[in-house]
Formats: sequence, C-alpha cells, structure tokens
Amino acid sequence: DLIISDIKMPGMTGIELLEKVREEKLSDAYFVILSGYSDFSYTQKAIWYNCMDYVLKPVNKSDLITVLKKVSESSEQEKLKKLHTNKTEKAYLERYLTSVVLGKFDKNDIEYVESQMDLSWNLRYVSIFIDDENAEIEDKDLRERQKKLYNACLDVLKDYSNNIIFDNADENSYAIGFIYCDYMSNGYNSKFDLFLEYVRKHLEGLLQKKVMMVVGKNVNGTENLCQSYGSVNILKSQLAFHDKKEIYIYDIEFNKNQSGEMLCKNSLDKLILAIEQNDEKAMKNSVDAFYEEIKKSGRSNDAINLNINYLLFQLIHIATKQDNNVNQEEILTYISEQSFDNSFSRGSSEHLLEFSKNYAIYLQQLRKTTVGDVFTQVEELVKEHYAENLNLVEISKRFYINNSYFGRIFYKKYGITFKDYLTVHRVNVACNLLLTTDMRVADIGEAVGYKDRDYFIKKFIEKKGCTPAKYRKSHAQ
Repeated sequence: DLIISDIKMPGMTGIELLEKVREEKLSDAYFVILSGYSDFSYTQKAIWYNCMDYVLKPVNKSDLITVLKKVSESSEQEKLKKLHTNKTEKAYLERYLTSVVLGKFDKNDIEYVESQMDLSWNLRYVSIFIDDENAEIEDKDLRERQKKLYNACLDVLKDYSNNIIFDNADENSYAIGFIYCDYMSNGYNSKFDLFLEYVRKHLEGLLQKKVMMVVGKNVNGTENLCQSYGSVNILKSQLAFHDKKEIYIYDIEFNKNQSGEMLCKNSLDKLILAIEQNDEKAMKNSVDAFYEEIKKSGRSNDAINLNINYLLFQLIHIATKQDNNVNQEEILTYISEQSFDNSFSRGSSEHLLEFSKNYAIYLQQLRKTTVGDVFTQVEELVKEHYAENLNLVEISKRFYINNSYFGRIFYKKYGITFKDYLTVHRVNVACNLLLTTDMRVADIGEAVGYKDRDYFIKKFIEKKGCTPAKYRKSHAQ
C-alpha cells in the first residue's frame, strides 16, 4: 500500500526506485520520499512519477503522521472511486448481456459482451429464485429480496460476477440470471449439476431461504444464449407438472421420452378438441380415457409428464392462433398454479380435468375479450378496489392476459405504468380525505391501501411535492 524511500540510497536512488516501479508497473503503491534540504531539486522528478509526498529529514513524528493520514484518506477515496467504476462497468455490461439473453442484439452487442467476459462455447442460462411457497408478499418486498439474492450470488460466485444479471425482462420476475460456462465445473468432476448444487446450498446458507434453479438447455455460442433463456421460460411454465425438486434441468425434464415411454396421442387429441369446444362432459370422458390407457399400459409417472408436455405444447399452439400478442407460457403458469392443489397428487386425473376446464375458459375469454373492454373494466376495478393489493399480475390473471403484454399496452394508452396509475388514484383519494375529514395521516394512508405510514408519505410526496400534513395545512387556508 505504501513505500517510504530515502532519496539517496546505495546502489539505487529513491527516484530510480520510483521510476522503475512505475515504468515496469511493479506496484501501484503510494510513494513517499525522504529528502534533505539539499535534495529538494529531486522532488520535481518524484512528482512526475506520481510520488504522493515528501518528508524532510530529520523526520518529525507529527509530519510523518500527517503524511500517513493523507495516504490513508487518498487510499479510501481511490477504493470508493474504483468501486463506483466497477459498479458502473458492471451495470453497463449487464445491459448488453441482458439484450443478448433476450435475443435483442446486434453484432456490436455480441462483440462487447465477449470482450468483457470469459465465455465458453457451451453455455446455459440458469434462473435462480427463492421458493415463495405460495406466500403473499408485496412487490416492494419481493424486489428487495431479489436484490439480496443478487448480492448473495455475487458473494458465492465472486469469480463469475460478470455472469450474473437481474432477470427483469418481466416486471413481475424476481429471479436472478446466471450464465453457466462448461469450464466452471472443472473442479466438480465436470458435472455442472454438482457445481450448481454447491452454489444453491451456499445461497440457502446465506439467505436462510429455500433457493431453486431452472437450468436451460445447452447452446453453442453467445448468440444462441436466447435459446437457452427461452427453454428456461418454457420449463418454468410447466413446473407444476413435474415432481418438486430444487434444480430443474431442461435436458432431463424434456428428454424422458428416451426411456421408451409412449405417447397417448389419440386420447390427448380428443381432450384438446373438448377443451377447444369447452365441453366439460367430453373433457371428463377424455381425461378418464387417458388415465385408463396409462393404467392399462403400466406406464410410469414419467409417461404422464411426457404426455402432459405434449398437451401443453398443443394448447399453446391453439391459443397462439387466436392471439399472437399473448404470452402463452405465463398464462399456462397461472392456470396450472390455480389447478394444482396440494391435496391432489402431481399428475392426478382431477388435477388435469381442473386444468382443462380453466384453459377452456381462457380460450373462450380470448375469443370475446377486446383490449378496450379490459381497460374499461380495469378503470372500474381501481375505482372500487384501490385500497386492496392490486397489481399487474393479478389484473392480468383476472383477464387472462400476459402481464408483460398488458403492461406495455397499458403504458401506451395512459402514459404511465399500472403501478403509477394506481398510486395516482390512491393519492387523489387521500387528498380528498385530507381536506374533507379530520382522519390522521396514518389512517388515511391505510384507507387508500398503504399499511406502512412512511411508505404512504413517500408516495404522496412523489406525486404532490409535499407531505400530507403540509398539503392539508396549505389547502385549508
């Protein structure tokens, strides 16, 4: 950190030492030169080579302490500057890497990412997230938890920090993305699942929460990372149809048909037709026929999963033909989560029948619902239920619209996000209550949907430029 050198020494002068260290880049340590009055002319050259300071001989204790404090302060400032620079560079890289992952890149994006990262030819996108266990958590708490997960990933994967990104392509995603390269598992018998399990367990240890991973398919080359990312989203949309586990690997989950399992295509095609026609009786008969076929053939649970995957892909295709703007993966996630009840075993006939009914309703909704109708209903919903925990995810679920797509068209129509739209309405209602009642600020905040008084005040200031108390006082005059 610090080199204190006399300006005159046998064999090499202090200036020569400083010159050698700087020119050969042996160290970036701070330099302090000890100098006599007669040596003062040398200090100009010392300054040229970035010498921190000089101390006159004989050395006075207070002078030395002053110089050491100066070095210490400069060192701290340099560390902060370096930290800021690193964060800026990391954010810059993350922006480019996110574009590559989403498939929205050009040649320059690829070149920049590859110049900044040590990427191998074989790559996988890994989604890391905390298992919610169906807990109801507010958006701001989920976002804060995502930041903690991100920092934990940086801590555990410090050697690969550039490979870590926020998965914010969807505003309702709270996962962290990690770009896995095949060389990372060299110390784990070249088995990537062992490496990822090591990472997962360490994250759980740091966070004291259950951490899960979904691993995308292996791809070759940076430009194909988006394919691995896409496979992660497909697998995520169907997790409810797979046995519960900590790490889901795309290749394993979607290649079980290699074990010789058979596809019950005729039974499933009849079920698909019944879903399209929203014929509940035909749906029940088709589901019963499908499970009877599975039972008679003695096929395993893996066979059920294989057939369910076939069903899902066919249903995605049907919905896409009706509305290309809707993200079918997310809709399937919603419906499957609603249908899967812990009282049913995974892959049960009751479960599949419930799913089929819900999807039939979804298809029916697609056929008759227009975007304009939805906007009108959303406006009424906000007016009547603004104090409730409304969010884009729940709104989208209600109208069977992908939340990312709905978020975009909502912003296009109103010029603000749904979250801001709700906040503006809540604050306007709060303003009315401030002027027409003597309710306390905290009570008004709770009445319009904010249980946290400080958070309510923060949002009020954002929209009105002053605190609720000041607003009441200024408008009462």
